[in-house]
Amino acid sequence: MLDDLKYIHEKDAEDALGIAERQIAQLTHQFDLGGATFGKINNVVYGAMGGSALAALLLKSWPGLGTPFEVVREYDIPKYVGAETLFIAASYSGNTEETLSALEHAEAQGAQIAVITSGGKLLEIAKAKNYPFVELPKAEQPRYAVFYNFRALLAILEKAGLLAMAEIDVALAKAADFLQQNIASWLPTVPVASNPAKQLAQELMGKSIVVYGGPKMFAAAYKWKISFNENAKHIAWTDEIPEFNHNEFIGWSEQPRDKPYAVIDLRSSLEHPRVQKRFEVTERLLSGLRPAPHVVQAAGETLPEHLLWTIMFGDFVSLYLALLSGLDPAPVLLV
Repeated sequence: MLDDLKYIHEKDAEDALGIAERQIAQLTHQFDLGGATFGKINNVVYGAMGGSALAALLLKSWPGLGTPFEVVREYDIPKYVGAETLFIAASYSGNTEETLSALEHAEAQGAQIAVITSGGKLLEIAKAKNYPFVELPKAEQPRYAVFYNFRALLAILEKAGLLAMAEIDVALAKAADFLQQNIASWLPTVPVASNPAKQLAQELMGKSIVVYGGPKMFAAAYKWKISFNENAKHIAWTDEIPEFNHNEFIGWSEQPRDKPYAVIDLRSSLEHPRVQKRFEVTERLLSGLRPAPHVVQAAGETLPEHLLWTIMFGDFVSLYLALLSGLDPAPVLLV
């Protein structure tokens, strides 16, 4: 089925596979905030949901921020938000009600405001109140604009004097080149026998999926969860090691005995050595008590390469899983 290009083109009517391939270009996109200025900033709060929130998780993994940074995925905001807080409201559609509510609270508490969106009410507010904003390029679905969102967040933080972008730009350009060289084996023209993304999708059919990552790779694990749920319409969860070993680990040891799950470990050689060891020990101690994990070892030399390679590989796996189920990956009607 996955080697039938006619079938793929019929089911993938909006060319989600092509979009996944082309998203590499987003990594080097430049945004200009013009003459935007910010006052003294002691902390940053980022209000967003779903794929828009993923950009902040990426930032926390790499390159990180020297200023306290919190991601808010709800209607309210922390009480500490005030005049020396940079509150960034991010919503691709511009109409996400939780983000709009959080923005209202941030305004009431006197925070400095910046906005990331492609339109909707959020863009109207930013223009009417003269907030610094980044207008994202149009994408077929919000989850297809994650790297744009990431670049927009970096641009705002640079403008606010919280990041120096020279080395980050070099690292992202290098990662984009690396991805361009490595993506070839995942494309639909490559048969199952030689295509690891198609192979893993076949292994996951009919199973509930659980994706695990360490602290450095958790943003990638979260993106896999998003992609399985939205692209493949296939239930998936995620959790983070080492927290996993302090509770969920025991859950696998007993009930339910019949476990119709597929376990995916996203591993990186750049994780803390004890995190890497925890993956190995967990696999050994739970052998026979849960399905053997599908281990995805991140490729590349640097952390941005590991993160971005793993995210893009997961995009392709989830898209092929949708096609195996006879589904168009693009629509998310209930959302």
